[in-house]
Parts: sequence; structure tokens; C-alpha cells
Amino acid sequence: MSLNKSETWKWKNWEISWSLSKESTSEKNIKILLVHGFGASKNHWRHNQDFLGKFSNCYAIDLLGFGKSSQPSALLNYEPEKENSIKYSFDLWANQISTFCAEVIKSPVYLVGNSIGGVIALKAAESLKDNCKGIILIDCAQRTMDDKRLKKSDILMNLLRPVLKTIVRQRVISNTLFTRAANPKTIKKILEQAYPSGKNIDKELIDILYKHIKRLDIINGAGHCPHDEEPEKTNKLINEFIQETK
Repeated sequence: MSLNKSETWKWKNWEISWSLSKESTSEKNIKILLVHGFGASKNHWRHNQDFLGKFSNCYAIDLLGFGKSSQPSALLNYEPEKENSIKYSFDLWANQISTFCAEVIKSPVYLVGNSIGGVIALKAAESLKDNCKGIILIDCAQRTMDDKRLKKSDILMNLLRPVLKTIVRQRVISNTLFTRAANPKTIKKILEQAYPSGKNIDKELIDILYKHIKRLDIINGAGHCPHDEEPEKTNKLINEFIQETK
């Protein structure tokens, strides 16, 4: 394990920490950005960034509020704006990622996200459009940032969730489910959950996400962070996907 030197990027008056791993022989046309999950940081990719940097320019970034990035106080929706405070949201972080890609990476990129980093990657892809070459979701989580909404979550889904997790561990069944789910109609239904207002759920957005859906891979026995728990297997799968789609 090695941790790469941190750099700083100025965004919306905040300091954002990021790092880059690459070898002199790296293919210059492959760019990867690693997006961590809630409560983590770019160092959570400690077993992945250098491996991926062997064949790409591999970036990792601290989301605003995490790691070495600025950590302004959180504001709730009903609270007035005040100095050194901000209303955290998936849209805010997605804007951070898409702007970083445009200002720092400056070329088409693969987005790799774990947990809520996957949700953020999907939202960032909407802005990046053709400048997003592909999205890799590692145990992607669709989570609410509002405890009140969380308490009101569907009781039936709470009961079914353990069953669904068991089903998904069976590769044959999972691939069947994935094939059926990887269609515009199902993607629209999922977006309706991620976009409660329904705003901007259009054919363009659905096409952006649909064209990136390629495959489903399962690492048996791994938990919510397989990239750190089973890095060799995860790195191999990421590499395979990128080589297939570059």
C-alpha cells in the first residue's frame, strides 16, 4: 500500500484535495477518477489507485466535507446561509466531480464510485455526457440525507431487502435480473426514486445512463467495500471493464 501525494484544487472558495497515480508508460488516453463513499476519503482507494495507475492516469478525490478537503459546517434546508457553512447534497458533490473533470482532468474519464460515491458518479455523468467514458459502481447505495425521510421508507422494501441481497449473491439469477433491469424503462423507474421531484428525467438522461450499462460482477463473500476488502479481485474487474470499453 502507498498513498500518493495530495494536491489542492480551488472550487467554490473551498479547497479540494486530490491525488494522481500514473507511470511514465501509462496510456495517456485512459483517465480514471475514484469517488469514495460516505465517511471515507480518497485514501480508501489505497489498494487500488497505484494498480490502476499502471495503465492509466488514475485520480482520487476527497469530496467536500471529507478527508483533506475543506469541511464547512452542514446546513439543513430550513436554515439560513451563513459563513463557512453549506447544504450538502448529491447534486453538490456531483457538481464538484463534473467540474473537477472539466478543469483538472480535461479529457474523457471513467468514473468509479463506492457506496454514495456511485450515486454521485451517476449524477456527474449527466453533466459530463460524452466526456464520461464509463461508470463503475461498487456496491452503489441510494441513500437519503434526511433522517425523517429515512424513517418513512417503504416497510415492504425493508422486509425484502435481506432476501434481495441473498438472491443477488447467486450469479445466474443476478445476471438474469441485471439483463432484465438494464433497459430504459427500468432505468426511468430508478431515476424517479433518485429524483423525487421528477425534474430533468428525460430521454437524454436515460440514454446517458443506459449506454454505459455493460455488465454485473459479484465478488463472493465481500461486503460493502470490496475494493478495500478484496482489492486484487476488484482491481482485476475494473481493469477488464476498462480494457473492454476504452
